[in-house]
Amino acid sequence: MGDNEEIALDLGLDRAHGARIYDYILGGKDYYDLDRAAGEESLRAWPALRVRMRANREFMHRAARFLAAERGIRQFLDIGTGIPTRPNLHEVVQAIAPETRIVYADNDPIVLAHARALMSSTQQGRTTYINADMREPESILAAPQLRETLDLDEPVGLLLIAMLHFIEDDQEALRVVRQVIDALPSGSYFATTIATDDFDPEPLAKVRDLYHAHGETLEWRTKAQAQEFFTGLELEEPGLVQMHKWRPDSSNEGIADSDIAMYAAVARIP
Repeated sequence: MGDNEEIALDLGLDRAHGARIYDYILGGKDYYDLDRAAGEESLRAWPALRVRMRANREFMHRAARFLAAERGIRQFLDIGTGIPTRPNLHEVVQAIAPETRIVYADNDPIVLAHARALMSSTQQGRTTYINADMREPESILAAPQLRETLDLDEPVGLLLIAMLHFIEDDQEALRVVRQVIDALPSGSYFATTIATDDFDPEPLAKVRDLYHAHGETLEWRTKAQAQEFFTGLELEEPGLVQMHKWRPDSSNEGIADSDIAMYAAVARIP
């Protein structure tokens, strides 16, 4: 991984990190004391947080299967990969089409340390990892790993799952999304989940304050704000909905709307 190996030495132990909080709440082991403290306090403020995080992961699986099986996408760019949790994106889509190619991008050194788990591709396909910040999409798009793995003349499935709430400024978040979308060819797809407090605002205000207190950013967005990320795109049915309602399967049964603080959608880039 070249220069990326040096970055792994800085584990960011001076603050909690969203990916590690996520890992703790989902029962993983790649977190530190600050991440555990933030996770525990957040769960006390809003016990449904674990339900929401699991539903987020399940949406990613459904969206990936949809794009691979029903839309024929054979290339994926996953920005904000997070700590590897099986099944990972490449395992989901290569089970459908073994020749599929995947580029992962994240800037958490813990994710970097586990990047080999993200690169266990089928023989027919390929996976690679870029250490980069989503706030600097130009560095992702210019990375040689991306150019060597994906053909940007062919459709790409872009995933930004549970990431945009870490960019608090609306215009910056829109810029990041648009810059990547504009670099992809017609027929590509964009799938994302967008955090909202529309359904249970009181405890979610406490969760946001706790994240801020532990040094992590968190921004809730209304449905109208979430819709702005899809301006000019062609939404797949059922459109922009709470993520447990996007083409649900048996894993979504019995989930209360108030437990899901995320909108989700998949859209075609015309």
